[in-house]
Amino acid sequence: MTLQQSVDSDLKEAMRAKDAAKLGVLRMLKSALKYAAIAKSGAEAELSDAEGVQVIRKQAKQRQDSIESFEKGGRAELAEKEKEELAILNTYLPQGMSPDELAKVVRETIAELGAKSKAQMGSVMKELQAKVAGRADGKTLSAEVARQLNQ
Repeated sequence: MTLQQSVDSDLKEAMRAKDAAKLGVLRMLKSALKYAAIAKSGAEAELSDAEGVQVIRKQAKQRQDSIESFEKGGRAELAEKEKEELAILNTYLPQGMSPDELAKVVRETIAELGAKSKAQMGSVMKELQAKVAGRADGKTLSAEVARQLNQ
């Protein structure tokens, strides 16, 4: 079952269960996936699962940013709503890397490329993005690379 089919199936189940919160998130997600497919190559286009995961990651990142903003602004109820939506979106994302796995991959990549300073961080990040394939977000990846290059 493709990612798109999985979202459609879950959307139908949420309708039957009258789960308004999940239904809203899945409708938004379906719309975002369709919009990305149209932007890619027209109205009849289908996204691959990898492209679909990118769209979901973007939606999850928006929720994460909203949570931070709402918490800074003292709007706990809105932050909680965003956290619920983020939890639903995370069910469609591949399992993330543990901090130990991430540190190991970063260490290996730095060794492969022979990077010694922060000036080479761009090439390390480019290589890592291909290796982790969305299992870690860019912010976390960048922080770990910077930490290891400073040692």
